Amino acid sequence: MNANKKVAFYTLGCKLNYSETSTIARSFKSEGFNRVDFSEKADIYVINTCSVTENADKRFKTIVKQAQKVNPDAFVAAIGCYAQLKPEELADVNGVDLVLGATEKFKITDYLNDLSKNDMGEVHSCEIQDADFYVGSYSIGDRTRAFLKVQDGCDYKCTYCTIPLARGISRSDTMENVISNAKEIANKGIKEIVLTGVNIGDYGKGEFGNKKHEHTFLDLITQLDEVDGIERLRISSIEPNLLKNESIELVAKSRAFVPHFHIPLQSGSNTLLKKMKRRYMKELYVDRVKKIKEIMPHACIGVDVIVGFPGETDELFLETYNFLNELDVSYLHVFTYSERDNTEAASFDGVVPKNVRAKRSKMLRGLSAKKRRAFYESQIGTNKSVLFEGENKAGYIHGFTENYVKVKAPWNPELVNTIHNIHLTEIAEDGLVRLQFVKELAV
Repeated sequence: MNANKKVAFYTLGCKLNYSETSTIARSFKSEGFNRVDFSEKADIYVINTCSVTENADKRFKTIVKQAQKVNPDAFVAAIGCYAQLKPEELADVNGVDLVLGATEKFKITDYLNDLSKNDMGEVHSCEIQDADFYVGSYSIGDRTRAFLKVQDGCDYKCTYCTIPLARGISRSDTMENVISNAKEIANKGIKEIVLTGVNIGDYGKGEFGNKKHEHTFLDLITQLDEVDGIERLRISSIEPNLLKNESIELVAKSRAFVPHFHIPLQSGSNTLLKKMKRRYMKELYVDRVKKIKEIMPHACIGVDVIVGFPGETDELFLETYNFLNELDVSYLHVFTYSERDNTEAASFDGVVPKNVRAKRSKMLRGLSAKKRRAFYESQIGTNKSVLFEGENKAGYIHGFTENYVKVKAPWNPELVNTIHNIHLTEIAEDGLVRLQFVKELAV
């Protein structure tokens, strides 16, 4: 029935969304649909939404218009976090035909019996407390690396965050299924797996539908490290209070886990961390960074930080800036605070003017560039391994070392999805690192 139907996908937001889009795309393929690029004419356009920031909300309308421009008669479906939080709002967007919430998105093909355009978007959205079951997913075929979802939802109550409202309670994939998915990915020749979830350090909670931990995050990475065929394993964002010494030590002596950590901080001020209801103080964060650098001096450490949170005075912002400036980290992901409905922080006093938020964001992005440059410079003259990616960018092929230094070499299609030993030689004008091949290890 769907043999000649074409479907296209657009993903906003995080690695978790990419893993879920890829899984949903495979469900379309099993129903006979052909996947095409979002810029091409399709019968169905599926937009996987994000609602972490205000900009992600705004981009949705732009993406719908892009789809309509290519094919005004196409059926447009919205899924993901924004679709769960504001289904009626998305349904009102001109051109949107279907909006699916947190539990419905994985059954999207069941809602596509009639692909004729609707005057009004049709909404199928659950109460978020019903999102208490786990759906495993992983991305494959889209990139050189695969994003493997191991956990979903969050039980934390951070005052700025809508994710618990969009994704529900913390719950985990079974260990058996994670290992099975990892083996499946490895068998497809993909060299690197990135573990992803909402709060992956909480892995094991809700594994069999109950609140207790059947396994821990340490159990997870210990077993994954033993899976044959996986060349590299990378941990995505993990909360500092859940990153234990034992996990850091396992990564240090691991066969496959790479020395790269991304650890949310959000603020370098204990005053603001308390207002945010984070589960640590900055002293714990310093301890985590010191532990990593002590046993893995070349490790890359990325940091999430929010600027402009209510109550962030000039003094408290400078406390964060100086804290990060002195910390031995490699780069920052800077988020400008935006008010989100149904969060505690939306009603807090001490609102920071938007022009001040923008100025502070610019300062931290500048600090991030300085940090990344310093980290890259510290790696010049060392030997690393690089996994090359698949795109020809102005005559160069790009790749990442195990510790997340981005490199470039003259384009050679034979390098795509291969790992090579290289020597880092210098930083080019565009900020990427040039290399020399030491000993070819195409694996």
